[in-house]
Amino acid sequence: MIIKTVDAATLKRWMDSGEAVVVDVREPAEYAAENIEGANLLPLGVVSKNALPQVHDKKLVIHCRTGKRSSNACEKLLAEDPNLEVYNLEGGISAWRAAGLQVVSSGNFLPLDQQVQLTIGLGVLAGSLLAYFVSPLFFLLTGFFGAGLIFAGLSGFCGLAMVMAKMPWNQSVKGTSSCRAVK
Repeated sequence: MIIKTVDAATLKRWMDSGEAVVVDVREPAEYAAENIEGANLLPLGVVSKNALPQVHDKKLVIHCRTGKRSSNACEKLLAEDPNLEVYNLEGGISAWRAAGLQVVSSGNFLPLDQQVQLTIGLGVLAGSLLAYFVSPLFFLLTGFFGAGLIFAGLSGFCGLAMVMAKMPWNQSVKGTSSCRAVK
């Protein structure tokens, strides 16, 4: 299964001419912190063909922060319907921003992957300090985080990211009346 891709400049042209429907598969708080104007929110966990906004004769473009989650969403949608015409935004909203294109930004939130990195870093640091000062058994904590990273790297599934996405601060989208969440 080959996933079609589109670069930021081409997507911008499509959007300006009304040829594309854009779906953001990040979590609500990530969307609230920064989004492509006009993009519909449909978190990866609930992506399905039936949940998509009405596309009609437009191109369906999926995006996330860097392109990994949106690629997973495209795979999921194509597994449901191999005839679906869907595009993945190369490099996600990061590439969009790097191309000098506008984003709607609240400017006050860490993206989900940075939250995961921060949590793992704090866990490893705490485990190391506790192992040194309290008991060597706390090295099990650092091993736990290391094993989790290895598993995530090999499988592409990060359980900690799934847990972090469900945290209250990642669910709140208050103050974002322009948020167009797909139900």
